[in-house]
Amino acid sequence: MKKINIIIVDDHRLFREGLRLLLSNLPLTGDIHEAANGTEFIEMLEKTDADIVFMDVDMPLMNGIEATRRALEQRPELNIIALSMYGDEAYYIQMINAGARGFILKNSGIDEVESAMANVMAGKNYFSQEIMDGLLKGISRKSVAGKNSALSEREEEVLFHICKGLSNKEIAEHLNISKRTVDKHRENLLLKTASKNTAGLVMYAIRSGIVEI
Repeated sequence: MKKINIIIVDDHRLFREGLRLLLSNLPLTGDIHEAANGTEFIEMLEKTDADIVFMDVDMPLMNGIEATRRALEQRPELNIIALSMYGDEAYYIQMINAGARGFILKNSGIDEVESAMANVMAGKNYFSQEIMDGLLKGISRKSVAGKNSALSEREEEVLFHICKGLSNKEIAEHLNISKRTVDKHRENLLLKTASKNTAGLVMYAIRSGIVEI
């Protein structure tokens, strides 16, 4: 099975070395490279093969948001997982818009890191549970229709309730429709938005302006 090549981008050397040590013990880990800021990372990217990038958000010289944007212009296939220490959702929105595929907290355990890697390598999006819980609490429906949305009004309504963390059964009761209808709407939403899981639907809703935080 193909080994996963990784770049860790963080301005704290101790954190980089700690994460590197943890990652090196995983069976699928290949080469691991490090960069201390976004500028160093972008320069490294031209000559470094990578599948996954663990990207700190707040760094000197070039932050993780700009580094993510520039990296994906060069290498759209990169799977960038944002690293965060704080609960400021504004950073998450900017990282989602920049193209990050996953979000984990810096104090996450190795099991969470493995889950994030497995999801993004499978083409899925990933949020650590703490980040997802924070996002769901702060999400509200925009008063105008979403920008660039190919969804019907009902689909946007169902998507909003998915983003609020409601189950299909709860959505059905809230909208006074059958659970089977909601099941079908969720299936259509995944297809229309090219999402593979709930995290992908939440990211689509944020990027498209259907919800706000």
